[in-house]
Amino acid sequence: MADSATASSPLKVIAGADSFGAELKDAMVSHLRSLNIEVEDLGITSYYNIGAEVGRRVSSTTTSPSVETRGLLACGTGVGVGIFANKFPGVFATTCLTPDEARNNRSINNCNVLALSGMSTSADTAKEIVDTWLNTPFKAPCPASKSQPWPEEISNFFDESMNEMPKIGASENTQAETCAVSCLVKNRELNPIDIIPGGSMKILRESPTSAIIKFKAGSVEPAHHHTFGHCLLVMKGKKSVWNLSKKERYDLGDGDYLFTPAGDVHRVKYYEDTEFFLKWDGKWDMFFDEDLETAKIAIEKELANGSA
Repeated sequence: MADSATASSPLKVIAGADSFGAELKDAMVSHLRSLNIEVEDLGITSYYNIGAEVGRRVSSTTTSPSVETRGLLACGTGVGVGIFANKFPGVFATTCLTPDEARNNRSINNCNVLALSGMSTSADTAKEIVDTWLNTPFKAPCPASKSQPWPEEISNFFDESMNEMPKIGASENTQAETCAVSCLVKNRELNPIDIIPGGSMKILRESPTSAIIKFKAGSVEPAHHHTFGHCLLVMKGKKSVWNLSKKERYDLGDGDYLFTPAGDVHRVKYYEDTEFFLKWDGKWDMFFDEDLETAKIAIEKELANGSA
């Protein structure tokens, strides 16, 4: 079923859900893998965090000529995850409840992030929707075109829209978000993090919880995990995050964003005095998987080898 979707380039799908869409997402991940499609499953967190993370990752790969990357999301209605995925340039997320909607949205909108409803859509129907989404090319005949090829002027309009839509609001949103986060830091005293030398934090609000966190240059966070997924935005400084669960390394600087799923074990090294904004669901917890000295030795070895 996936042959036509992958005929021009290999396909990778990044998947995620909230608790209302978890079961459907798991079924679709299994279905995609049965079609020999590579899937990166980001797991389960709030609809806005997982929607944003899938959107960010798809957005960052839209210029890659070698692998086509799409996203698959599920929440209760399929609407919430799509809203937040669409905040990233080059992402065209649509909620589809029927195969015909999937065919229309691939044809008209070049939908690259499919949002499903965990409460309204059965696994069998979702498979039909996914298969249609995989196999319908951009500008293909669809129910909206009465199953006929689009007229030339409409086809040209669709091509032009793909260049124009990602530009809308891009610069304005970046400036506004940077200002909003920076203003949170003013006139706030941060409290030391006793369990990690060199760290301090200030809780700004509870559930969803957010905090401003600072670490001094040279500080190390030993491998640890949380019961919640969390988003961070670096306001200033430089750090590396090793996600040991996924065997990936992320080098972050000013303005960089990272989402870490619940349960993923990760360690951190700070190269400069660093401030970042952190947001998560629920109350703060932190479970260590190694001690500080073990972490320092592991990081030194990683950096000496130049490996991720």
